[in-house]
This record gives sequence, C-alpha cells and structure tokens, in this order.
Amino acid sequence: MMSEAGVRVKVPASTANLGPGFDTLGMALSLYAWIEMKPAEATNIHLYGDQMKGIPTNKNNLIYEVAQSVFREAGVSLPELEISMYSDIPLTRGLGSSASAIVGALVAANELIGSPLDQAKLFDMATALEKHPDNVGASLFGGLITAVWDGAHAEYLRIEPPADLEVLVAIPDFQLSTSKARQVLPEQVSLGDAVFNISRTSLFTAAMASGRLDLIRASMQDRLHQPFRASLVPGMERILKEATEHGALGAALSGAGPTLLALMDRRENRGAELERFLLEGLGEQGIQAQTIWLQPCTQGAKTLTINTGEQFIDSIKGEVRA
Repeated sequence: MMSEAGVRVKVPASTANLGPGFDTLGMALSLYAWIEMKPAEATNIHLYGDQMKGIPTNKNNLIYEVAQSVFREAGVSLPELEISMYSDIPLTRGLGSSASAIVGALVAANELIGSPLDQAKLFDMATALEKHPDNVGASLFGGLITAVWDGAHAEYLRIEPPADLEVLVAIPDFQLSTSKARQVLPEQVSLGDAVFNISRTSLFTAAMASGRLDLIRASMQDRLHQPFRASLVPGMERILKEATEHGALGAALSGAGPTLLALMDRRENRGAELERFLLEGLGEQGIQAQTIWLQPCTQGAKTLTINTGEQFIDSIKGEVRA
C-alpha cells in the first residue's frame, strides 16, 4: 500500500576501513542526512544545505535514480516524485555521503510503496551500487559492521560499539574522489602485508565485539591502502603514526579520505590535546581542517513521522548541525 503523504528518512554518515579493514569494516557516525519522498504529478527535487551545491535537481539525481531501481525491483511504476533532501555530511570527504544518499533513497522508496523488499535485499542493492558493503551497511543498520560481498549478495554482522568509544574527525578543506584514491593502490600485495592486515582486522573486530578498547592501539595499523594514499593527504602519515601519543586509541584515514579519524576512550579526558595535534599535523602542511566530535551511531536508517502540514526543512531544523 502506497503512502500518499510521503516518507521521511534520517540516515547516519559512516566511516569505512577503520585502518586495516579495507572494504570490510564500517561504522555509523552521529552526522546525518534527511530525505523525504512523495508521489507527485511532476518530478520536483529540493536540495537544502551547502553540501548540496552542484547536485542535479532533475531525473539524473542519484536519489531519484535509486528510487526507480526499487520500484522496478518491486514491479511498481511511480515515474514522478517530489524529493527533498538536507545533509550535514560533507561530500567526497570520506564520510559516506554517497552511501547515505543511496541507503536513504532505498529505504524511503521501499517504504513509500509498502515495504515489499526486505532489508537483506536493500543491502544487496546498496552494495551493488556502492561497490563495497562497509559504508552502506553502517548507514543501513547502524553500529559497527563487518561485511563480505560476493558480487551478488552481502552478508554482515553488526556489532554494538563500546559505550565509552568517542570519535574525532578532522575534515580537510579539499575534496578527494574515491576513484582517485583507488587509482594509487597496487593491484598486488605481499603475503606478509596481507597477513599484517588480516591479523589486525581480526583483532580490531574482536576487540570491538568484546569491549576491549585497550586492544585498539595494536589493531588499527594498515599496509594495504593508507601508505599509498599518504601522498594525497599531506600530514596524514605523521598523524597516523603519532596520534596514540596524544590520547587516541588509534587513527585512520576515513574511507578514501581526505578526512582523518581518531578513536578515543572518553574516560581518558585527552580530547583537547588530540584535537590540537590533528589540526597542527595538517596545519604544518598548509591544510586547513574542521574538527568535529562524533559518537558511533547505534541506529541505522530510520523512518520519521510526518506531521500534517509540516514542511520538510522546518521539521528538521532542530536537529541539523549548527
């Protein structure tokens, strides 16, 4: 049964890889995008916020295209839509902006036509679009996700992040496309480097699952992608190497970057020192950055209630990041 009043969805940002878990580990973060979708007589797309500049407002829009893929899969025809979107998630910075848009569009479109597709199907569709399951899995299910993808189907396990885990991100003031960040990676790696990453990914996942924050320091190093991407983010090499000396449990390039992420135990009270170190590490390379303290988001994509007569942008104003 179709919802004539439309559907509104709130979707968390995400970080992927977390150091060693390349294309495998993802975690939802407390930074959000909101999408509203309604049936319409003619397609109309409203985009709000500075993050939305330059994004198409016609049927080439990603949200519209993803929604149509849901309708095709469900055997439903709904060619005209009214879509509204606001996002606090910066574009092409390594915080899962495209994954959140894909997940939000899938969930909203499915809900709009009575939810004929289950979450496993939506996850498969999201992974096929994004090409890896880590960001989309985190945005869809919330928490920490470890996932595998065989090209057709994704399997995942969701882990509740430890309660004392806090996240600091430093977002440089330049964009870095995922395709460019992937071009610098080698096609082959040594057996030693493969074992290095497998062991640390396993330890990181087990440490998170058992709440052993003391083991994070030994588990966030990586040899598969970060060393090759270091030249794309000046200052990153030093930050990843020395962050644990300034209060971090560990640090990593968030997704394909350029955002850098540090995990912290909130009980250690060294947040100001860590923040200063990240900004200085980038600043000495001439890079300005914005730091934001975030929490792991334990809830994935969430359908919100639409009150009668309530305008989209007015309804979320109290929630958006100032």
